Amino acid sequence: MDTSRSAQLNMIIPAYRMHTQIFMNALDGISEEDALKRIEGRTNHVAWMAGNFVNTRYGLAGVLGINEKDPFDDLFFQGKALDTQVTYPTLSELKANFHKISPVVYDALLKITDTRLKEEVPLHMNISFFPETLLNFIGMCIGREDYLCGQIGLMRRILDYPGMKYDVDEQLKY
Repeated sequence: MDTSRSAQLNMIIPAYRMHTQIFMNALDGISEEDALKRIEGRTNHVAWMAGNFVNTRYGLAGVLGINEKDPFDDLFFQGKALDTQVTYPTLSELKANFHKISPVVYDALLKITDTRLKEEVPLHMNISFFPETLLNFIGMCIGREDYLCGQIGLMRRILDYPGMKYDVDEQLKY
């Protein structure tokens, strides 16, 4: 396993890599048609969930100083609500963007110092017990990814796909 310069991220690095695996496993086999289905017109669809996951990685990239912009930022930034009048990107497009940004973010996470993790990241949440630091922002992104993978996993079952597997693709090094 790769080791971060910061011991504080030794828990984040494996979680980030596992989320890469889970994201790909959760989307495995879902058709483009099914990716746009909503349940009783009330849920987000898988394409929105996947797009929000990828956008979370782009958001993390931006905070880490990586100059890459999500090509679908206008659809997903800060968990923007699903718009039924919009054409969403395909899972293929989202996966391509995921594989573009994820290794870059991973490399940046490995290089972060403890000093940098203490930097303020103004989120304007105004929560007394939540210091708005880079470390906590990274943690929030990891939490968001957990949430979205869980939603996609549930949608798999609702759409009559087999449950998500926890197989690991050793070729994914990020």
